[in-house]
Amino acid sequence: MRWRLIGGVIGVLLWSAPIYAENPGQSPQNLRRAAINSICLNPVGVVKKQGSRAWLEVFPEYAPALAGLQDFSHLWVFFWFHGNDNPEERRTLQVHPRRDPANPLTGVFATRAPVRPNLIGFTACRIIKVAGNVVEVADLDAQDGSPLLDLKPYIPGGDAIPEALTPEWLKRSKPPAD
Repeated sequence: MRWRLIGGVIGVLLWSAPIYAENPGQSPQNLRRAAINSICLNPVGVVKKQGSRAWLEVFPEYAPALAGLQDFSHLWVFFWFHGNDNPEERRTLQVHPRRDPANPLTGVFATRAPVRPNLIGFTACRIIKVAGNVVEVADLDAQDGSPLLDLKPYIPGGDAIPEALTPEWLKRSKPPAD
């Protein structure tokens, strides 16, 4: 009774045993199985980068989903950290943020590190142009060839949190020069 991945890096996770959510006194594993019977991540496109230029090439069947995106100045890009998709990187649960040993060892859920149990990344980008099934963007923090999982418009009233707090290490550290 284990999860198995079907379809490569991003495919379908299937649980190989039946789920009985109504059983009282369930173990945490049973609760997890009841909450997530299967997960399907279907890439909707791929990141293309050349120097400082970047494009989000959406697969043709998803091109209609781009309608109206040109009316926004920015968007959130959700992608798969495919360059870190190996068992060792997925087991990494603590890092020095921004790859700076001066920063405290911190859990990956409290960082934006690309190593994590599920390699879902996201970044905010400026939209330059939407044409056909391609979105040209600026400020994309993803690698060439990264599978696109989703695109969502950036909505200042809902996405900005002016009173958000951050730890001291973030205030004094600089991003890595990658």
